[in-house]
Amino acid sequence: MSDKNKRRLDRQFDMIERMAPPARRVLEFLRRPGVRLIRIPLGFVLVLGGIFSFLPVLGIWMLPLGLLLLAIDLPFLRPPVTWSIVQARRRWSTWRRSRRRKP
Repeated sequence: MSDKNKRRLDRQFDMIERMAPPARRVLEFLRRPGVRLIRIPLGFVLVLGGIFSFLPVLGIWMLPLGLLLLAIDLPFLRPPVTWSIVQARRRWSTWRRSRRRKP
């Protein structure tokens, strides 16, 4: 079961790298197994920054990114995080399609 969730999470990271080419090098670096000591604290900092998104500079964008980084090392986070990413992508594409149809 965990292997399936890991593959699904890897597919989501690959999709993010394709959608945001400037972030590709950073994400490839952070996904390496030896970078765990950087990835976990960074994930927690991003989640905390997302919680305090009402402050300047911090934003809600930090929350999903922090959860993604934490899901690499915490297997219990993989299913809900990947499910959320897939659902958000579906809603985003549906919204974009509906906006294109309107003149």
